[in-house]
Amino acid sequence: MVTNVNSTPASAQQYAGQTSGTQEKRSLSSDFDTFIRMLTTQAKYQDPLEPLDSSEYAAQLAQFSMVEQQTETNDMLAALVEKLGATDMAKLSGWIDKQARAVAPANFNGAPVTVSPAPLAAADKAYLVVRNAQGEIVDRYQVPVSAEPVVWTGKESDGSEREHGLYSFTIQSYKADELLLDEAAAVYHTVREAQVENGEVILILDGGQAILASMVTAVRANS
Repeated sequence: MVTNVNSTPASAQQYAGQTSGTQEKRSLSSDFDTFIRMLTTQAKYQDPLEPLDSSEYAAQLAQFSMVEQQTETNDMLAALVEKLGATDMAKLSGWIDKQARAVAPANFNGAPVTVSPAPLAAADKAYLVVRNAQGEIVDRYQVPVSAEPVVWTGKESDGSEREHGLYSFTIQSYKADELLLDEAAAVYHTVREAQVENGEVILILDGGQAILASMVTAVRANS
């Protein structure tokens, strides 16, 4: 489970960032307005017999232009940052309640679990092996040597439901009774939360498992 180790509450950080940005914008706007008033007053009250030197006046106009451009640039950057933040949140929300396929233990809560096997092409037999959270094999049966999804119902041999919790799945590939490969199989999981940490998108699954979004190989609507 991913834990936020930052000692400052997110709401406080957000408020502080907003306050700092607002104060900076107000300060720049105030300086900009003051500069305009000073330049206007100077032009209004200059001595007609000794007018302001043209080169000095041009320099002040250039400074005025720079202040104006800086104000506009800051406004554009603030709008861009806000837009990018909204886009990132929209991307994160797109994961919620989707079924993501990844190699990770699945949370069995009574609903069948869809497993995506990948047996070796050279195999002539394949078996689905199911292990509980303690690593004990609780189920093993033959499946087609194919990449077609298979469904684990989570039922005991007498039809009763197995204990709810996390189960992992592997596919064993055999040829002439020789085990060629025992490999973890990808499973579809329901995504309950999405978050960003150190630039990585982390998905929290319905059993509390945390995986990187880069581990997901397929996404489908939650049925």
